[in-house]
Amino acid sequence: MTRTEREQGWQPHITAWQTSGLSAMAYCKQHSLIYSRFVYWRRKLAAPARVAEGSAPSGFARVTPVADAQAMQGLSVLLPGGVSITGLHAGNIELLDAVLRQL
Repeated sequence: MTRTEREQGWQPHITAWQTSGLSAMAYCKQHSLIYSRFVYWRRKLAAPARVAEGSAPSGFARVTPVADAQAMQGLSVLLPGGVSITGLHAGNIELLDAVLRQL
């Protein structure tokens, strides 16, 4: 069976699950599907759609210049969801690295 044939076999299940109102696990049990394969194909089939919609991360961060008074206080990082990390400087920049790795 080719990849295209497998995609065509899984796409109806993904579409039916999205409209079913069931959890993925419940849908798989109801249709005798292996949950891990369902999750794999759900991700595989969704990946091209995310890229096409432009919602995939670009790998770039937005940088905005700040006034000199703010720059004197150190670096501030504003993360999605409103999380703000302020007061960063050369002496504690490793802390930022450690925090970002945990997110």
